[in-house]
Amino acid sequence: MFIIYDLIFFIFVLIYFPLYLLRGKFHQGFSRRLGSLPRDLNLDRPIWIHAVSVGEVISIKGLVTELRKVYPQKKMVISTVTATGNKIARTLVNEGDFLTYLPLDFSFIIKAVLRKINPCVFIIAETEIWPNLINCLDQQKIPVITVNGRISDGSYGGYRAIKFLIRTLLRKINKFCVQSDTDALRLQNLGVIKGNIQVTGNVKFDIDLTAAAGIDYLAYRQKLWLKPDNKLLVCGSTHPKEEEIIFKAYQGLLIAYPDLKLLIAPRAPQRSKDIASLAEANGFMPVYISSITGECPTCINKAVFILDVIGELFNYYAAADMVFMGGSLIKRGGHNIIEPASLKKPVIFGPHMFNFRDISELFLRNEAAIMVHSQDELAAKIKEILSNSPAAREMAERSYGLIIANQGATLKNIQAIKQVGCSK
Repeated sequence: MFIIYDLIFFIFVLIYFPLYLLRGKFHQGFSRRLGSLPRDLNLDRPIWIHAVSVGEVISIKGLVTELRKVYPQKKMVISTVTATGNKIARTLVNEGDFLTYLPLDFSFIIKAVLRKINPCVFIIAETEIWPNLINCLDQQKIPVITVNGRISDGSYGGYRAIKFLIRTLLRKINKFCVQSDTDALRLQNLGVIKGNIQVTGNVKFDIDLTAAAGIDYLAYRQKLWLKPDNKLLVCGSTHPKEEEIIFKAYQGLLIAYPDLKLLIAPRAPQRSKDIASLAEANGFMPVYISSITGECPTCINKAVFILDVIGELFNYYAAADMVFMGGSLIKRGGHNIIEPASLKKPVIFGPHMFNFRDISELFLRNEAAIMVHSQDELAAKIKEILSNSPAAREMAERSYGLIIANQGATLKNIQAIKQVGCSK
């Protein structure tokens, strides 16, 4: 079966290669995906944590901290798939740890990498199914555990179609720590033994609530040349076709609220030039955050700020008066609303939050966030927040309370990892 999978995966790589090249995915670390590791690498049976991209990397910060307390002598291997995720993951590694990219899922590459790294346990953030990786880990008796696991609506449909193929593979994962009862039920329906599933909650709730104290939000507002009476709308993790909706809504808002300022943080910072062109087409002057120095130039009129650097979004959430979460007005599944909510910011999102289904539904049930369906609704709800500050503050307080009430998943995951075992 795995020989056939290798062949299919090889054909897929050949087909995808031109697109991969066109998108500039061949970064400096790509050789790691081909199994190239330092010759002198000696990690002494480390703990290997895999987090595919930025969101997953951010979610495991607390887990890494707690693992260091439980296994102080262990080195960490942290792998990602995306370059942006890898950049954020650099903040998690200590001296002696190893930051890398997940090797391509060819059996000969996986086997060579596992022989070299030889982890005591392999931890997967959320749910990624790599057949050769899981099979080789099982063959080498290396326990595998999924933390913060979830089965999205789209993934569930696909997995059900090939249930007869993946059932045996899923049973090679020693433990699934999942976010919700829905995720647990879906795994059972896919053939996972009930005893190997534990509902531990969502680690994204375990955000450091003291982090805001270390942010000089006034400095970030001053960097944007904001005056005391200016209000700042931050639109985080936006996607193509979404920015056009935001610009149109903002045009209308400026008529009633000329002091309202807008910052757009695209999910992919490399799209910043496209967004700048779109801003100009809508009558705005784009300002890249990376280019801001000193006082506001007198030539700036109708500025729209574009966050074109990685790792600063949380700081600008702190500087915001309200936040719109992107990936939700178009069918991308939304992004993490817990970050701005932890800063007590009123949060708005669109109807397509299926990647954060349980979190968004929890917030809506408790009137701790606002859902909009269109450009007009987005503008209307922003007006409500601007015109009724006490109600907006009450909503933000409710969202903050929900975060506190739902914390604890990280420690539950740590206990599950200890039960699976990490041999010396």
